[in-house]
This record gives sequence, structure tokens and C-alpha cells, in this order.
Amino acid sequence: MTDTIVAHDLVKTYGDVTALGGLSLRVPEGSVLCLLGPNGAGKTTAVRILTTLLRPDSGSATVAGIDVLGDPSRAREVIGASGQNAAVDEYLTGFENLDMIGRLYHLGKG
Repeated sequence: MTDTIVAHDLVKTYGDVTALGGLSLRVPEGSVLCLLGPNGAGKTTAVRILTTLLRPDSGSATVAGIDVLGDPSRAREVIGASGQNAAVDEYLTGFENLDMIGRLYHLGKG
């Protein structure tokens, strides 16, 4: 079985503060990953790196075999992420919300 997500020694610091201190993980295809930990443990930093929203100071990561640091645009094409707060317009239908996001990212019709 192949790994959908692979991270190796991801490190992110902000000045003297280490937000992520060498995270390594493998997530097999078809499995579910849950990040648990106290505030400040680096969960959000890890997700931001894996979803191409933040560059680590060092380390490497792939999603679906795509290097998220080397080819972030291509990686974004295969990534879907949802946080605890939905960023949708409550006055639109589900389809209309998805259509709006697709248009913002200049995606063609599916």
C-alpha cells in the first residue's frame, strides 16, 4: 500500500519559538489522520505546511506523491482540507458554494 502523505523532519520556528520540532509521519492510502495535542503542540503548523500554506524551515513533505514544497500549485490540486469553522456562505446552496470556490481558483467545470 502506498502512502498518501509523507512528512520527514518538518521544522518551523518563529524567532526563538519552535512551532514544529521535526515532525515525521506516514499516512497510508485510504486511512484517516487525526492530529491531537495541547495548544502550541504544532498541529496547525503541520497542517499549514502539508496544505502548502506555510513553508517549513527544513524537512520535506509529499501529498499524493507530489512535493508540497517543490510544486505547491500541483499539490493544491489534490488537497482538500476543512477546519473547525466552515468558510461557506450560508445563503448559498452546497453546489453554489463549491461553484464559487471553483471560480475563485479558476477551475473548469467538473
